[in-house]
Amino acid sequence: MRIPTTRYTQTVDGVHIAYQVFGDGPHDLMIHLPWISNVDAVWEMEEWATILDAFGRHARVILFDRRGLGASDRPTSHDVMAIEQGIEDIRAVLGAVGSERPALLGYEAGGTVMLLFAASHPGRVSALGLVAPHVYYWKTTEFPWGNSHEDAAEWRARIEHGWGTPEFWRWNWQDISDRTLTDEEVEAWARFTRLCASPEAALAIDSVEQEIDVRAILPQIQVPTLVMRARGDLDRGFGQDSAWVAGQIPGARYIEVGSGDHIPWHIDEYGEFFGFLSQIHEREAIFDRVLATVLFTDIVDSTHRAAELGDRAWRDLVERHHTVSRAIIGRYRGSEVDTAGDGFFATFDGPARAVTCAREIIEAVRPIGLEVRAGVHTGEVETINDKVGGIAVAIGARVGSTAGPSEVLVSQTVKDLTAGSGLTFEDAGEHELKGVPDRWRLYRVVG
Repeated sequence: MRIPTTRYTQTVDGVHIAYQVFGDGPHDLMIHLPWISNVDAVWEMEEWATILDAFGRHARVILFDRRGLGASDRPTSHDVMAIEQGIEDIRAVLGAVGSERPALLGYEAGGTVMLLFAASHPGRVSALGLVAPHVYYWKTTEFPWGNSHEDAAEWRARIEHGWGTPEFWRWNWQDISDRTLTDEEVEAWARFTRLCASPEAALAIDSVEQEIDVRAILPQIQVPTLVMRARGDLDRGFGQDSAWVAGQIPGARYIEVGSGDHIPWHIDEYGEFFGFLSQIHEREAIFDRVLATVLFTDIVDSTHRAAELGDRAWRDLVERHHTVSRAIIGRYRGSEVDTAGDGFFATFDGPARAVTCAREIIEAVRPIGLEVRAGVHTGEVETINDKVGGIAVAIGARVGSTAGPSEVLVSQTVKDLTAGSGLTFEDAGEHELKGVPDRWRLYRVVG
């Protein structure tokens, strides 16, 4: 297993955040580990290494250490370590790796940070996954799942006197797993703990977490959310807060996975999570489809003209063609998508503008000794990785390649949608468009 390279980025307040990027899946997934983490040492832990490696087969994974943890800076100021500062840590990492709208997956207090980011920047998040999320620290009448003051005092005493020791992990493990650790596993967890945080840092982080209360923002979460809890937690008599959290987030789903451990370690236990992400991405792909008019233009007989003029003269002529065409496309509020070969591919929000633009380009380049042909089609296009695509684009390209010199051909759809625009057409017959099903009736623009 190849361990990813750890890199650093700096937040607006000057804190250095350690992060890794790995995996080759089709979508971005940012993961925040439970309350202690170290992006380097986590790969020495067999459970985490196995699950992270599996995540990398499903997504491009972004893993990071929040300030105060692991390989990131450990500020001494309590204010600088406040959990809401994790929003800045996420923003810095996403900017560094060029991730626009990742899915977020957070464990325990890591889920708290992800909740805050999703609430503050819903447009930057495609989906939110929460595993055993912490939304409030204390046990109250309204929130009976928190910690009592006695529990909190014992936890802090264990940190102060046993942090990073095998004894600490034997005590802690009995509350989070049905399994018994071997001596070697206990030593590994103890070492991992020391690499994640010092005792003083762990106490400072716990002090920050005692102030957590994000219950009020739960109804404001707009991002599709899936909340997960291991059945082992419920069998041990805690974990009911996760169902409550899901109930507070509009439209959130709640599932229980079969793990006897507090953390689901097996990739099979994340099957519903990845299915959830796939559904969201498929739905977004549908929503990203819009009705648009595509225009394709092409210089007629360009190979012959290039040979006739020579490379330099032909290049100059093509540059003049491009300058003229761009100006006219902009005049009709078109968006240039590509200049493939010797022509243009542009989109318009109205078919009449696209047709008129095509006619003007043909007339404008004739005085410089060029003939252009054009094709126009209106249909549903989709944006894939910032590129316009879909069957409508393929149809538009084939319509353009069917046109003759100085001719604008359009599909039946364009003719129908431009009724009343003053444009006139004549029937150009039915055509087979290469790579496009069925025969298509095309029309020639004549006025």
